[in-house]
Amino acid sequence: MMNSTQAIRSIQDNISRVIKGKPLVIEMTVVALLARGHLLLEDVPGVGKTTLAHSLARSLDCSFKRIQFTSDLLPSDIVGVSIFNRQKQAFEFMPGPIFANIVLADEINRTTPKTQSSLLEAMSEAQISVDNQTYPLSQPFMVIATQNPSEYHGTFPLPESQLDRFLMRLRIGYPSPEEERKVLDRAPSLHPAEELDPVLTAQDVLDLQAEVDKVFVDESLTEYLLSIVQATRQSELLSLGVSTRGALALSRTAKALALVRGRTYCLPDDIKELAPTVLSHRIMVARSQGVRQRSFEQAERIIQDLVESIPVPV
Repeated sequence: MMNSTQAIRSIQDNISRVIKGKPLVIEMTVVALLARGHLLLEDVPGVGKTTLAHSLARSLDCSFKRIQFTSDLLPSDIVGVSIFNRQKQAFEFMPGPIFANIVLADEINRTTPKTQSSLLEAMSEAQISVDNQTYPLSQPFMVIATQNPSEYHGTFPLPESQLDRFLMRLRIGYPSPEEERKVLDRAPSLHPAEELDPVLTAQDVLDLQAEVDKVFVDESLTEYLLSIVQATRQSELLSLGVSTRGALALSRTAKALALVRGRTYCLPDDIKELAPTVLSHRIMVARSQGVRQRSFEQAERIIQDLVESIPVPV
């Protein structure tokens, strides 16, 4: 029986067999999983966003579904639809691909806001409501969404309510020349993630998530976190500050990061490190700053500056 440290290390090592040279991205992906959160991967095409999601799913003995988002995708294509059964003379609900433990929403910003919003209930409450019936989703449940930068043609910006449901937003970035050479030298395969075997069960993940709940957060750290959140709401650089959901997300993510790094307590550095990743997609830069309101790069810099301006508790 593996302890929590061994279990976390096993999944990180497994994913790193496919995703080369990105240990921090892998660590943050595992943090999002253990924090019961959803992950938004935004980057240019071809850097491994889908491969990362697939590698995580293959590392878990859980159900996995991929949804390719297109402009003509309908909400019923995601959540499911009721079909009339002539033999039973009654409608039967046919579950959609959202009914899985790990759901990959590939290129989520290529579909319309109406279809994007069909994920909201699932991401917030782990359930789906169709025809006045509510269907719970299996646990653990995680949505990993990929999207191309908004400047790309054929994209629909995610609404603020959708962005706020994601625990964190990550970029993968290009690999180093050395790591890219390893990718090129790898034996050809239909999909490199298909070579991975599960290292954790669904129950293992649930046990680790329960361990996260036990991580200690000192009262001074809670005040520090709230000071950061309040600063985003009062800053003249921002037209939209962090919501209460965002504050909860930062607290939960800090606890998960502490567990991943082998601690049973949070440090101020956990909050400082995670704040740009967890909060930047939940704010809007004021138009007076002369940048796009959806400029994540500028948002991250503003969050980082706000964090640096707030005294760290001792």
